[in-house]
Amino acid sequence: MKVSDILRVKGGTLYVVKPDDSLAQAMATMAEKDMGSLVVVEGGAVVGMLTFREVIKDVVKHNGQVAQVTVRDAMEKQPLLCTVDTEMDEVRRMMLERHARYMPVMDGSMLMGVVSFYDVAKAVVEEQSFENQLLKAYIRDWPQAENATDNAAG
Repeated sequence: MKVSDILRVKGGTLYVVKPDDSLAQAMATMAEKDMGSLVVVEGGAVVGMLTFREVIKDVVKHNGQVAQVTVRDAMEKQPLLCTVDTEMDEVRRMMLERHARYMPVMDGSMLMGVVSFYDVAKAVVEEQSFENQLLKAYIRDWPQAENATDNAAG
C-alpha cells in the first residue's frame, strides 16, 4: 500500500498557512476545522509544519499571549516529508522514528496532502482485516484430500 492510496480515500481538502500569519489565527483555523496540523507554505514551497504540539509549546512559552507570535516562530522548520509513491511501511517507520503525527505528501514540488499517524494506523488495520478475511475464506474452502478420508475409514 502506498501513500497515494490513503490520499485517494481521504479526499483533497488541504489547509495551509503562511509563515508570517499570526499564530492566533492559525490556532483559530485549526480549532474551526478540527485539524491537528497545518502545512506552512511560502512562495509555493513547503517551509514548515504547524501541529498542536508546536502550538502548545508556544502558548506555554509566551504565557498564553500569542497575539504577536507568528507561525514562523512556532512551526517545525524541517518537517518530515514523503511522496505519493512512498510505501506505508516506510511512512510508519519514519513517523515512529521522529515521533511525527503528521506528514506532508509531495509529488515533486507540489503539495498533495497530509497523512496523519491515524491515517496510517487505519490503513494498516484495514489492510490486515482484508488479508485476514482472505485467509479465512481460503481455509474454509480448503479442498479435502481423498486419501485423508480413506485413511480415516480404514
